[in-house]
Amino acid sequence: MKPILFAAVLTLFAAPAWAAKDCAELKSEIDAKIQSHGVAKYTLEIVDTAAEAESKVVGSCAGGQKKIVYRRG
Repeated sequence: MKPILFAAVLTLFAAPAWAAKDCAELKSEIDAKIQSHGVAKYTLEIVDTAAEAESKVVGSCAGGQKKIVYRRG
């Protein structure tokens, strides 16, 4: 049980660091992960956090000011 607790705490501390990541860099990393799972047709878009999106949010960047949304197809 301790390794799970440690991982959870580590994730909480790392979350702000992920949000501060450069949007283009994060989008590229997410794109590589999606492609490695064999998904062929999709789009990733960087939008303002306040923007309404019917797509799935897959990342946050620019200090939480932007989000990356995923649309399949």
